[in-house]
Amino acid sequence: MADLPDKHKRKSRYTAERGTPGAFEGETVTRRTLMTGGALATGGIATAAFGLPALGFALGPMFERSAPETWQDVGSPEDFNDETYVPVVMNLVPSIGEAGKTTVYIRRFNPGRDTARNSDLPYVAISTRCAHLGCPVRYIQASQRFVCPCHGGVYDFEGKVDGGPPVRPLDRFYTRVRNGRVEVGDRFSVNSELERFPHPRDPSNHLDGLWQYLYPGRPST
Repeated sequence: MADLPDKHKRKSRYTAERGTPGAFEGETVTRRTLMTGGALATGGIATAAFGLPALGFALGPMFERSAPETWQDVGSPEDFNDETYVPVVMNLVPSIGEAGKTTVYIRRFNPGRDTARNSDLPYVAISTRCAHLGCPVRYIQASQRFVCPCHGGVYDFEGKVDGGPPVRPLDRFYTRVRNGRVEVGDRFSVNSELERFPHPRDPSNHLDGLWQYLYPGRPST
């Protein structure tokens, strides 16, 4: 029987017979290959140990609930109009009493002035937490602006950044009407286009472009 061409011959499992430099008789894997593979495996495990928690932290909120769980009665529809905001005190954290209360500015959704993206919410409820460092802002009716007295942050009628250091618009709250009463739900953050993000971000967290993945929302904020 004629010898098979070299390309059809089965290679030996032993390194010495394969002509591997530095090989020893009877070994199937060189020490260099073993050490290289071990180093790569160790590096892969270390990368996964750091990368997987970060990836889960960034993507986890995408799979969590986005609908409000709690609603608070803030008044009747006649208490609000679409031209100016009405300040209402809400209890964001009932379990801590007075310390959990905050002021929320509320008005009726105005189709002629408001971004259509949020037209499914009958009322606009704006958080007073500045998107810069969390200082309380207040609404100035004369200029129709939200102003932060701490660092000069200015927001327009919809809560979009109009000047100063804030990195994104003011947070908002879900709203609805039930049994003839206006109710306000959970808070959510928005980017410069007023696109909603299920969980509110901390102050100074950007939300446009890739920034949204570097600053994932946390239900506790």
